Amino acid sequence: MAQITVRDDYGHEVRLSRPAERIVSLSPHLTEILFAAGAGARVVGAVEYSDYPPAARALPRVGSDAGINLEAVVALKPDLAVAWPNVGSARAVERIAQLGVPTFRSEPRELDDIARTLERLGQLAGTEGTALQSSQAFRARVKDLEKRYSARPAVRVFYQVWDRPLQTVNGHHVISKVMRLCGGENVFAALPLIAPEIDREAVLRANPQVIVASAEPAFEQWKGYPGLAAVRGGHLYAIQPDLIQRHTPRLLDGAAQLCEILEGVRARS
Repeated sequence: MAQITVRDDYGHEVRLSRPAERIVSLSPHLTEILFAAGAGARVVGAVEYSDYPPAARALPRVGSDAGINLEAVVALKPDLAVAWPNVGSARAVERIAQLGVPTFRSEPRELDDIARTLERLGQLAGTEGTALQSSQAFRARVKDLEKRYSARPAVRVFYQVWDRPLQTVNGHHVISKVMRLCGGENVFAALPLIAPEIDREAVLRANPQVIVASAEPAFEQWKGYPGLAAVRGGHLYAIQPDLIQRHTPRLLDGAAQLCEILEGVRARS
């Protein structure tokens, strides 16, 4: 059988002599993508919060994506690890690779990176057919949303990732690409860091028409500022974080919600 070779998001070549049969997922979004690519039966371990699809909840845990348990990973004898290196996990991910486990590193920055990840993980797992169907369905849905909404009048959006500390995303983040798909304009697109901390005054200066967050309690701090355009118009909306903050096919469910939110704002403007 010919060697399988794919290049990950960091430019590393991942080589397998045969399709992976024992995969450890070190990020919830990658667990979800593996299942969507038809490789769920090959996943033998995953980090905490790998909760979709429901079958993923029964997988043995190997820590969290911010605190990987190396001993638990090694004990599962994986022939492939898939990871999202971040501040809390980068060292452990590098150690796993040094131990000889082929390691695919994911860092999606564009919507199409999700489709490409489906295809590449399908190659590594030998489930190319299912992965291709999933990636094609994803791309078709992106095109449909883009056709319907991307050229609509721009709406200025502040996406609140977290409130303590106050955190948002810049223009390179996938969430910002979702805004653009819907005809939204990220008011913090120009900031240099991909997930920067900001202060309340920065939001007040930006004066977004819409504030979107992952939970309604996050809006309490803004209700005391009736001069803020989003508050004045009543445009404070929550989208389930799994549907907007995870880089998976379900991101388009969150995108569809955001597009409808922005359409409502346009209709009331």
